[in-house]
Amino acid sequence: MNNELSLTSQGLPAGFEWGAVAAGIKASGNLDVAVAVVPKGGHAAAMFTSNTVVAAPVTVGRRHLLSTGGRVSAVLVNAGNANCATGQAGIDGCVQSCAAAADTFGCIFDEVFPSSTGIIGVPFPADKLIAALPTLKGTVGSSKEHAELFAQAIMTTDTRMKVARAVIDVDGVEVRIFGAAKGAGMIHPQLGAPVGPPHATMLVYLFTDLVAETEQMRAVLAPAVERSFNSISIDGDTSTNDTVLLLSSGASGVKLDERVRETFANALALVCGSLAHQIVDDGEGVTHVVTLHVTGAATEADAKLVAKTIATSPLCKTAWSSADPNWGRLLAAAGRSGVAIEAERVTILIGAQPVFEYGMRAAGFDEVATHAVMLERDYTITLHLGMGEAECRFITCDMTEEYVRINADYST
Repeated sequence: MNNELSLTSQGLPAGFEWGAVAAGIKASGNLDVAVAVVPKGGHAAAMFTSNTVVAAPVTVGRRHLLSTGGRVSAVLVNAGNANCATGQAGIDGCVQSCAAAADTFGCIFDEVFPSSTGIIGVPFPADKLIAALPTLKGTVGSSKEHAELFAQAIMTTDTRMKVARAVIDVDGVEVRIFGAAKGAGMIHPQLGAPVGPPHATMLVYLFTDLVAETEQMRAVLAPAVERSFNSISIDGDTSTNDTVLLLSSGASGVKLDERVRETFANALALVCGSLAHQIVDDGEGVTHVVTLHVTGAATEADAKLVAKTIATSPLCKTAWSSADPNWGRLLAAAGRSGVAIEAERVTILIGAQPVFEYGMRAAGFDEVATHAVMLERDYTITLHLGMGEAECRFITCDMTEEYVRINADYST
């Protein structure tokens, strides 16, 4: 058997159609309702936010996946309204939208998977969404342009669409993955293990033409998410609506068995990693993307806890915004993370520049050179804890005046 993997900008998985329409939910008048249709039906695995306050579509989506055993025939997404903290009316509106979409696209009601993103607490305009469905049906197709309409319609404060593709070759048959994501603020995903169906504003949709059952996809989705979407942070706030959905059409005829599992898992990880980086790179007001590479930890969990603490430190994030090589903030954040570390064992590098070594400022610390590294758009900070062999990579960013401006006026 021959398995090959490559990232690609061409080709889409077979067995899907995508479309989008402007339903008047966004004040801008831009595209705001998107659909992905699986005409022959598909199987899905999902992970949702671990926030205990969840939006109506998360509640309904969990319920639908449970009732169908993971069968999904349509994904219905609206942007501009989160449908969260909207009471029973929000649940009812979500259910009515799913029922209308099922009638429109010719599938079973609970095989419609809903998602929403936007402002919390605003009554959900189900009537606008439902009225737009006939027009939405007329927009669907299987081309690159149709898939990109879907990716554009789910955006809120995003400045650009976020897509990624990969292909694996299995004995001459191509299996494709296409991912579309949105997210620029309220990004600190903590996607969790199943409660009912699995637990996830960030929205991510992953489409593949592999033949796979729900349980098989859960097994490959969880590790891909842990090292991508669960390893990023823009502002430390976990959304009420975060969702990652992996949906298979089976159109390739290639089964997710032991022969292809590792290659497919690697391809999925590449797509997720690309989308996760794109989300941070398009973060609200972001001018610097910082990869925290924590090594020498006792456990991977320790490494991630140190990274998360640094990634969400206002002092670290504001220093990054002005390229200030204030390594003391990094050390202080690591020290308060809850992980037992000893400063005398720690080394810190910003880019390739040593800034801290074994309890004190590095002998070779060059403030000017370090500042130059931090002026770059994208760079890495490495902390070696000297406590073990575990490590993690965590992608975060600076916090700027522009982020404050966007979020100070977000609802008005």
